[in-house]
Amino acid sequence: MAAHGQQEHPQHEQPGDGGGAPAIRPGRPYTREVHHEPEPDTAAHRGIAGLSAVLTREHAYRGGHLTRPAFVSLAILTFITFVGNFTQLQLSAALPTLVDDFGISVTLGQWMTSIFQLTMGVMVPLTAYLTRRFSTRQIVITSMVVFTVGSVLAWLSPSFPLALFGRFLEAAGTGVMWPVLQITVFSIFPLDRRGMAMGVVGMAMAVAPAVGPTLGGLQTDMNGWRSIFLTLTVIGCISVLLAVFGLHDFGESDRTAHADFFSVGLSIIGFGGLMFGFTNIQAYPLTAPVVWLPMVIGVAGIIWFVLRQIHSEKRFKAGKTGRPALLDLSVLRNVHFSIGTLIASLSFFAFSSLVVLIPLYIQNCRGYTATISGLVMLPGAIAQAIAQFFGGRALDRFGARPVAMVGTMLLFLGTAMMSMIGMHTWIWYISICQFIRQIGMGFVMMPVTTWSLNCLKPSEVSAGSAVTNTVRQIAGAIGSPVMILTMYSIAAAQLSAGRSEIASNIIGIEWALRISAIINFVMILLVVFGVKGEDAGSTREAVRRALHHEQDGKAAAASAK
Repeated sequence: MAAHGQQEHPQHEQPGDGGGAPAIRPGRPYTREVHHEPEPDTAAHRGIAGLSAVLTREHAYRGGHLTRPAFVSLAILTFITFVGNFTQLQLSAALPTLVDDFGISVTLGQWMTSIFQLTMGVMVPLTAYLTRRFSTRQIVITSMVVFTVGSVLAWLSPSFPLALFGRFLEAAGTGVMWPVLQITVFSIFPLDRRGMAMGVVGMAMAVAPAVGPTLGGLQTDMNGWRSIFLTLTVIGCISVLLAVFGLHDFGESDRTAHADFFSVGLSIIGFGGLMFGFTNIQAYPLTAPVVWLPMVIGVAGIIWFVLRQIHSEKRFKAGKTGRPALLDLSVLRNVHFSIGTLIASLSFFAFSSLVVLIPLYIQNCRGYTATISGLVMLPGAIAQAIAQFFGGRALDRFGARPVAMVGTMLLFLGTAMMSMIGMHTWIWYISICQFIRQIGMGFVMMPVTTWSLNCLKPSEVSAGSAVTNTVRQIAGAIGSPVMILTMYSIAAAQLSAGRSEIASNIIGIEWALRISAIINFVMILLVVFGVKGEDAGSTREAVRRALHHEQDGKAAAASAK
């Protein structure tokens, strides 16, 4: 039964089953001696022509470690996915300057960040089709060419609409990279090594928030916001060269595969219309057609999209059509997967808004530069990168429940502390709060996502990855305008009561942070009552794991004698 997906999973893939590879010892780093142990015959994978030969699990993971071609290819995929995260966050510190240069409102300017998340949310459902229809190399090379073209347009744009279109192309180019990387990791590593593998990959992803806002702020202060897109153009060209000359294919492609592009259109209309209506609330009353009409169309589009996915998947499984649904929503019948996806989505909703709100507070309300804004965010981003790595290791050792519990509590604590900022708050107090928050994010995002995907059958991982990434990207895209709208609504009320503009904006930001803290508290409750079952970290499971490791240790000692 779907509700018992967690119990069914071990029947399909046992820990340590590396697709014929020998069992690995607990605690052994997956990259250890990557070039020193005997590897299978990889003659077919050598040279430029050999890059198109598919790397199976037997050729990618052997004796408890990655083979050379797999290691190089996974490193390239990780770097290119890092570029996507880097691009998404690099503009956050430059947003106030960009708004001033184009003479637009903050609500309109935040579309430079929101359209990135919204486009990625729309692109992710296409991942299942793209990975079936095209090879890994075709997907990655095309994606990075599109990304580079978008960066050039944004760099040279004379107007905001053209810069926004360039930003859209950047998101379209990088939108499929994280799901492709995630599917690749799950296809290579055995079950009991995925937590650590995802932790290592997640640590690389978490470096992007450290480098992005800081470098973006520094570039903005020194050479203007356009220099950010010049940098991204150079990085895009490097990524294309890496993919062309170093990336191998993973998985076979099926040229007969088809996608439901009508559903793609519905998702664009649905989520785009809803966001457009939200962003217009600041400038127009709720009764204005430019506000309520896009929102009504958006809600109708979302409902139609969901119903179409359910109907399409039923027809596909009944054999009445050869085209599967764009998003296989049937994976949401697995309760554990649904809870993990909800926790991840709430994290993105609450976190994405702060990426915009905190630079506004530091630069517009306190008068600091974009460089200082980036530096304030730097310690927290580094902490998240480290927490991602140790969160993955802790997931393998203790299970998801205790790791996610620590993470959600730290998120709540850091956000609650940050909500007490004021007109004269020590600026590095923000950095301390963000440091605590991002340690919490590191212990929540990757462990919960890995656990929720482990709850699915191996055949459902691709669909599950598409669903969870789509939902959380859209939650992040919606979270930013909703929280900014909340901030400005409260600030407008305070301004009409006679407070100064800066004081009113700070009060609005305080209340937005309090709402974010409430969302974090809801996440704690979801972990307490929802993250259960095998590998969730119950006391019984912890004892079983301890006994298992003790038996392995005794067996290793006996064999050594």
